[in-house]
Amino acid sequence: MKILVSACLLGINCRYDGTNCANQAVIEYLQDKDYITVCPEQLGGLSTPRLPSEIRGDQVFDSAGNEVTAAFVQGAKAVLQLALENNCELAILKSESPSCGKARIFDGSFSGNLTVGDGITVKILQSRGLEVVNEDWLI
Repeated sequence: MKILVSACLLGINCRYDGTNCANQAVIEYLQDKDYITVCPEQLGGLSTPRLPSEIRGDQVFDSAGNEVTAAFVQGAKAVLQLALENNCELAILKSESPSCGKARIFDGSFSGNLTVGDGITVKILQSRGLEVVNEDWLI
């Protein structure tokens, strides 16, 4: 079984601000496993760096007020395709992200407040039966 993992958790500079959020627990967990790195935003055609984005209702907006939902959906569908082609059953994704956040995401106000909700990629993967966790699952 292959595992999908957010590329930023493995130290790849693909976050909105051009950095990463390497997570040693995730890196160690994956040492003897077969995995695929993904960045839904990049797969959706967004550049790195890019403006931060948050979900408001059923849409995703960047901090300049541009609606970017289509790019997030396109990226999520590309991740799903990779998951299906590789028989992935688990995804370890970055918490609080508008793509990868599970159970809590930023509230769309760009004020740093969190709310209950799932990112676009999480919703699409879970709709097809994949188990999705965030990096804090390994704590």
